[in-house]
Amino acid sequence: MTEPTPKEFRDAMRAFVGNCSVITTGSGEAATGLIVTSAISLSAEPPLLLACINRASSSWPVLKDSGIFGWSSLGAAHQGVAERFSGFGGVKGAARYDGAVWETAVTGAKLLQGAPTAFDCTVEEMIDRATHSILIGRVQAIRTTPGAGALIYWNGGYRSLQD
Repeated sequence: MTEPTPKEFRDAMRAFVGNCSVITTGSGEAATGLIVTSAISLSAEPPLLLACINRASSSWPVLKDSGIFGWSSLGAAHQGVAERFSGFGGVKGAARYDGAVWETAVTGAKLLQGAPTAFDCTVEEMIDRATHSILIGRVQAIRTTPGAGALIYWNGGYRSLQD
């Protein structure tokens, strides 16, 4: 058995089902964000979240500089949001926010209205490993929307789950 190539590893990881979330950061023309499926809770006391962010992402330097972010899980009706924040069709920067309704949270971060759950966060720590940073966020506020379903990523595509 040989060490897997990066492509073999990425292809194998597609077998995992991931809950889709959008991480938003920056403001004005510097507003940006990205989709993550590597998002989990880290601690309830204090409330901490963890995600892995590729340092080659255009959102990474904005996130690192701003120190705040919104974390909105995506509901069944949010495939368009996932596609825009994934860069489908070449969409970049602040244009990713088009086509959805956003609210400004306590820290100034943007949260998706209608998201199953949304967290307003400050950056607690960013730990660099290989190509990614492990982002640890401290939750400052939470908003939920019952009955929003979920958007998941599996086997290379988005799929909606209804309640």
